[in-house]
Amino acid sequence: MTAFAVLFICTGNLHRSPIAERLLAAVLPEPGFRVRSAGTGARPAPLDHVTSTVLTELGGDARDFTARPLEAGHLERADLVLGLERCHREAAVRLSPLALRRCFTLREFVRLSAGTRATTPDEAVRLAASRRGKMPPAPGEADGIADPHGELPHVHRARALEIRAAVLALAAILDPAAPRHLPGPDTGTVAEPVSSRRAVD
Repeated sequence: MTAFAVLFICTGNLHRSPIAERLLAAVLPEPGFRVRSAGTGARPAPLDHVTSTVLTELGGDARDFTARPLEAGHLERADLVLGLERCHREAAVRLSPLALRRCFTLREFVRLSAGTRATTPDEAVRLAASRRGKMPPAPGEADGIADPHGELPHVHRARALEIRAAVLALAAILDPAAPRHLPGPDTGTVAEPVSSRRAVD
């Protein structure tokens, strides 16, 4: 059985995409799924203390992570590519135009998949791609999750809760038998948006 490969993308691969990667891997583990992440402007670096702490609290494995820059090969090997913001999705398509129908933001994919009944992860991707352009676009930055880089720990945690809610919805789309919960507080709750400065994650 070939694993279904999911790739999350942010900018620095230091906060948002590692949290998404490790939380989804906790719900949809190998060998059925292979979950990785990368950054459009990443340099090799470990997770910082705040991100590691929040990730562990929410049920993910923070060990042995190193940020990595996005490469075309990552996109070519992925069955589903999910940016944390539209700029990440667009950067992926510029790097690998043939990946267009597999590229979404995380929240966009969940939104486009609402009400669909896919029997396989590949079918879920095809259905979401077929609905793009047929459904009204999300307003403003609603399809993205903002960058917490340089912010206080409570902002990091709020962003992580937003990511966890989207990841749990994603897991249910890719595998209806997946667990609906992860350890930690406020399971399944989307955190209220918290104002943050734009930065470089």
